[in-house]
Amino acid sequence: MIDTDRRFQLTTDMTPTGDQPAAIEALVKGVNAAAPHQVLLGATGTGKTFTMAQVIQRTQKPTLILSHNKTLAAKQYQNVRAPCPQKAYTYVVADYDKNKPDADTPQRHIYI
Repeated sequence: MIDTDRRFQLTTDMTPTGDQPAAIEALVKGVNAAAPHQVLLGATGTGKTFTMAQVIQRTQKPTLILSHNKTLAAKQYQNVRAPCPQKAYTYVVADYDKNKPDADTPQRHIYI
């Protein structure tokens, strides 16, 4: 039984559009069927994080979100946290990777 005080609930006026409703349905079915692997593909800015948040809300499963770099991880953290301010989130950067830059602009010696 899910503790209703700890339910993941989005607080947003946004609604799924375009391909998002079909993607949400397919991903929810996969989660509920215990599919071992699922992939959500889309170009930058197409609403993958919002789609992921919708799936988390519908399934109410504890979720671990992994990103391949710190910049993307920080953006995803902010995008999910904004419509769900009441929940506890943790943003972790692995120690072995914290000093490795995600990007480098050698001409200006700027590391991200």
